[in-house]
Amino acid sequence: MRLSLTFFFFLIVLAINAQNREHAFEVNKRLGRGINYGNMFEAPSEQAWGNPWKPEYARMVATLGFKHVRIPIRWEPAERSSATLPYTINPAFLNRIKQAVDSALNNGLHAIINMHHHDSLFANPDLRKARFLAQWKQISVFFKDYPDRLLFELLNEPHGNLTPEKWNIFISDALKTIREDNPSRIVVIGTSEWGGLGGLPYIKLPDDENIILTVHYYNPFQFTHQGASWVGNGTEANAWLGTKWNDSETEREVVQQDFAPLKAFGIKHKIPVHIGEFGAYSKADQKSRVKWTTYLSRYLESLGWSWAYWEFSAGFGIYDPNFRTYKQDLVNALLHNPMPEPARYIGATVYKSNFTATTDGWNLFKQGNAVSSLSRINNSLVVEISNGSTESWHVQLVKNNIQLKAGKKYRYSFKAKAQGSRSFSSYIGMNASPWTAYSGYNNVTVSDTFAVYTFVFDQISNDNTARLAFDFGKSDVDVTISDFLLEEVVLQWPTGTENITGFKTTIFPNPVSDRLHIQNLDNFNEYAILNIQGGILETSLLNKYHNQIDFTKYTPGLYFITLSSENKKLVSKIVKK
Repeated sequence: MRLSLTFFFFLIVLAINAQNREHAFEVNKRLGRGINYGNMFEAPSEQAWGNPWKPEYARMVATLGFKHVRIPIRWEPAERSSATLPYTINPAFLNRIKQAVDSALNNGLHAIINMHHHDSLFANPDLRKARFLAQWKQISVFFKDYPDRLLFELLNEPHGNLTPEKWNIFISDALKTIREDNPSRIVVIGTSEWGGLGGLPYIKLPDDENIILTVHYYNPFQFTHQGASWVGNGTEANAWLGTKWNDSETEREVVQQDFAPLKAFGIKHKIPVHIGEFGAYSKADQKSRVKWTTYLSRYLESLGWSWAYWEFSAGFGIYDPNFRTYKQDLVNALLHNPMPEPARYIGATVYKSNFTATTDGWNLFKQGNAVSSLSRINNSLVVEISNGSTESWHVQLVKNNIQLKAGKKYRYSFKAKAQGSRSFSSYIGMNASPWTAYSGYNNVTVSDTFAVYTFVFDQISNDNTARLAFDFGKSDVDVTISDFLLEEVVLQWPTGTENITGFKTTIFPNPVSDRLHIQNLDNFNEYAILNIQGGILETSLLNKYHNQIDFTKYTPGLYFITLSSENKKLVSKIVKK
C-alpha cells in the first residue's frame, strides 16, 4: 500500500510539472512577435539617448500586430537606485516602469522587463551580487500581483567578470529570490558570453518549469553593425560599410547552423525559446536589412520560437519619432513578408584541404599556459587539448599564405566535431598585426557528430599571405576538423533577371537543365554564352521572338549570357544544374 501511495504522489508531481511546462510554452506562444523599447529606459537617463518612451507607443505597437514589448531597463544610476544597503530603488522610477508596463498590458500586449547595462555587476560580480538580488526582490514584490502577461528577465547579456560559472550561480540565486513572491511567474533567462549562442554550452538551468531561455542574434556582425560608432574603437565598424546580405542559400545555411545547437538544446531540455534581440543597424543597405529581417522573422517562427526585434524607434528601429512615420519595408519584413526564394552562390575553388598524407600546411600554435597537440587521423586534423589556457587564441590552428583579392566575395566551409559540446571561432584574416579578421570572427557550437559549417564574406583588400585560423582556447574539449574548402563565389539571383531591368525580354528557366528559352521582345540581334572566366563558348543570331539554346553540352556551374544589338546589351547569369 505504501508503494502504491508513493507511486500515486509521484504521478501527481509529474502531472503538475507537465502542466507548468505547458504553461511556459503557452506563454511563449502568446509572446509571438515582439519588439524592444530600445534606447529608452536602458539609457543612463530616459532623455540621454534622444529616444524617450511615449505612452502612445504601446497602442501603436499593438495596432501594427506585435504581441509583446521587451522593456530593457538600466536600474543602476544613482537617480534610480542606491548603491549602498538596502539598495533601495527610487519609488518614482519604479512607478515610471509601472506606467510603461501598464500601457502595454492595457493594449493587449505582453511585457518583459529586465535588468540591462548593470556595468558594476559585470566588473565586480561578487561585490555587487547583493545589490542585484536586492533589486530583484523589490521588483518582484512591486509587481507580484500582475498577471502572467508580465515576464521578468534576469539580466541582459552577462559578460566580463560575470563568467559562465558565476552566472549559473547567479541564475539560481536570483530565481529563488523571485520565487518568494512570484512562485509561478515566467522568468526569462539568457546565456553568458554577451547573451549569444556562444554561451549556450555553459548554461545550467535550474529545475524550474516556469522559465524561458533567451538568446540574442546579430550575425553576421559586420553586416548588422556596420557603421556603428559604439563598436570597437569607434571607427572599426566604418570599414564594414557597404556589406550586404543577399539572402542566398549559403547565408540561410549559416543562420540555420548557428541556431542548430539552440534548437537541439530546446528539444532536449523541453524548454521554450525566445530570441530577445535581433536587428540590423540603419547604416546597412536597406534592401539587405529587409532581406535579413524577413528571413530571420520567418525562420524563427518556423521553429516555434517567440522573438523581439531590436528595436522600435532608434538606430535599428521601424519608426521615426521625429517625422512620425514608419519604415514600412521593415514593418513588412517583420510582420507580413512571406519567405522568398533564396539566391545562390556559385563557387570556384581557391583552397581545398587534403589531410591524407600530411597536415597540408596547418600548424598548431600555443600561448599562455596552453597544453595541446596536433595529429592527423582519417583525413582529419585532431587538436587534443589538456589545458586551454585563459584566452581563445591561446590554442590556434592556422594555415598561412592564402591569396585573397580585393572586391571578391568568398565562401569557406569545414566539417567539425568535438568530444563534447563546445564553442570556438573560425576566421580568415591577416597573419600579422593588427590581425584583422576579414571574415569576422565566426563562432560555432559543435557536438560529437560531424557537421558542416559555412560562412561568406567580402574581401576589402588584396592579401597574398592571409591565414585561415581556428581559436580553440579556453576549453579542454578536443576538436576534429576536416574538409576545409575556400571558394571565390558569385551570386545567382532567384530569377536570373537582376540585370535586365527595363527590358521586356525574358530568359528561362534558371537554373536550366537542358534547354534555355529566350523570349526576344526587345529585338536583340545575337547572343553569346560565356564561362565564369569570361571565355566565349558559343555565339549565334537570335530570332525576333522565341529562341532555344541547348545546354545539355555544358557541365553544371555558372555561365553568363549576353544579348546584344547595335545600341543595347543585356547580361544575365545562368546556372546549369
